[in-house]
Amino acid sequence: MVNQHRPNCGAGWRWLYFVLLVAISHTSRTEASDDEWWQRTVFYQIYPRSFMDSDGDGVGDLRGITSRLAHLKDAGIGATWLSPIFLSPMVDFGYDIADYTAIQPEYGTMEDFEALLAEAERFGIKIILDFVPNHTSDQCEWFQRSVAREEPYTDYYVWHDGRVDPSTGNGTRLPPNNWQSVFYGSAWTLHPVRGQYYLHQFTAQQPDLNFRNPAVAEEMREVLRFWLRKGVAGFRIDAVNHLFEVEGFPDEPETGTDRDPLSYGFTHHIYTKDLLEGYDMVYQWRKLLDDWTQEHGGDSRIIMTEAYANITFTMKYYRSGEELQPRQGSHMPFNFLLITDLNRDSTAQDFVFTINKWLTYMPRNGATANWVLGNHDQPRVGTRYGPERIDAIHTLLLTLPGIAVTYYGEEIGMLDNPDAISSNGEGDSVTGGGDAFIVFSRDPERTPFQWDDTANAGFSTGPSTWLPVHPNYRRLNLAAEKRSDRSHYKTYQALVRLRAHETFRKGSIQLVPYSDSIVVYVRELQDTDTFVVVINLSCGTDRSVDLASVFPRLSPELTVASSGSESNYRTGDIVQSDKLVVGGYEGLVLQSTPLASRPRDRDAMPSTNLAVLWRTVKDAAVIASIIIALGSSYYGLPPWQTIGKWTARGSLKK
Repeated sequence: MVNQHRPNCGAGWRWLYFVLLVAISHTSRTEASDDEWWQRTVFYQIYPRSFMDSDGDGVGDLRGITSRLAHLKDAGIGATWLSPIFLSPMVDFGYDIADYTAIQPEYGTMEDFEALLAEAERFGIKIILDFVPNHTSDQCEWFQRSVAREEPYTDYYVWHDGRVDPSTGNGTRLPPNNWQSVFYGSAWTLHPVRGQYYLHQFTAQQPDLNFRNPAVAEEMREVLRFWLRKGVAGFRIDAVNHLFEVEGFPDEPETGTDRDPLSYGFTHHIYTKDLLEGYDMVYQWRKLLDDWTQEHGGDSRIIMTEAYANITFTMKYYRSGEELQPRQGSHMPFNFLLITDLNRDSTAQDFVFTINKWLTYMPRNGATANWVLGNHDQPRVGTRYGPERIDAIHTLLLTLPGIAVTYYGEEIGMLDNPDAISSNGEGDSVTGGGDAFIVFSRDPERTPFQWDDTANAGFSTGPSTWLPVHPNYRRLNLAAEKRSDRSHYKTYQALVRLRAHETFRKGSIQLVPYSDSIVVYVRELQDTDTFVVVINLSCGTDRSVDLASVFPRLSPELTVASSGSESNYRTGDIVQSDKLVVGGYEGLVLQSTPLASRPRDRDAMPSTNLAVLWRTVKDAAVIASIIIALGSSYYGLPPWQTIGKWTARGSLKK
């Protein structure tokens, strides 16, 4: 009887196999979609104080940004996120917010912001706002009313009575535990009016909000709605992994590597960072934005999240772990690996490992990679990697799969100014000055944009600027680079144009450390152009590279599609794939002919279908589960026996 039924089961299997192939084809098209605006643009961070001053007070402002949007368009930028522009005492330059729905007066008015939105829309540029939910300013009305124990604000912040000091016997109180501020010292401050300690994971003037209070969560949702009504395209969420702390406030374990109990490195921050509730809040915010888009129409509103965390924690921001119906989270959990894991001493092997690390951990479906090269808290690219590598590193950034994020001024190769201490004391008050300034201050990477070689680099008509302009501005400025035949800016522009090619948008990537100093990778997409990127991290003598030995399917001759400002190659030059000569600190993009199409004849179809099936099985666990389930049913085996059987035959091994 069993043998009599097997032909029918086989026919059923073939029918299900056909249906499965159709389903696979449909799933691949939808889940691999990269047609959303945020997936195909370059993002640009503007630090408002330093971009453009319109009124001569030495501080950048909203009208200044509006007046310079043409530059973003010219550079190929599709969206810009603004560091905080909200009402603030400016202890941490806007990251201490007193009112989330008011504009800081030195930046302008709400009317100025609305004019910025309108002009940006005319240029086709999206505006993203910095959202700082973890804490407010101590000048915020919410905090003042919480200090006074006014309802409903009494528990808007994290308050604690503290511990009794056992050594005094007079009831003196100590902070509740050993938690430290990111900016040094205890994370607790005793408020003399309320008579309790309040938590601040950053400065004492930045008290942490209590997100375990539903009223606080709703307040922050309403802040998002306020700016969505204004027409913003999304939010960059600051310090998102600090939102929640463990209830009960236990001491954190010591690291044993830092003996200063007031230093942030003294403990492992297992009770104050990366808690599961923080991810849940991001999923809630994503749903709010998705619902808003569905209700009001238009392009997707997006979330970008900042969390300096390990790779496993960071990936959780993309979406929840549920396999059947995951909750969507951040469109862009910021990828800081090019900042935190690489520097001027890194080898080609380090670069390949670091890039593949993100691509390996990233969800296989429904997620887009992103690459952040700099920001307002980190040294500039030319300072971190060396000015001679600027073009090569930009070549890397703009040819990797996914989204590129650029910090203002990087497109022209601006450098840190180690002497950027403002004469009027407006510099980085959080990290201070003195002997430790160069190490800890963030001012060197926040200096005014260098527009031209006129006074104050064209940033301001005033007698001085809030931070001094870098003294190299007379030779390093946008106007000079636009006039020059070749420059950092023109290299950047060409790369931005090039990354719009379908291969860079949708193609695969294979990275290889050709030597200790040379990284090569191929970007491929069937039936269209293939590109090879060559990055030489070292100076030394010219190197000969045999690309054909690494990527055998390359055409013998390659066309230079992009080269650095100091390169011996020009766009359109023809080079040999088996004997390419690469100069020091070179960043090259080379174009090959389209990959050969796969066979289309009838005899080739079964193997082609099997190859498609196998590739999809590797990338989609759910499809593998379906196949295993079908196989189990056919052979009458429990799923785990089927897995063991297939594994024993080597069918599921790589």
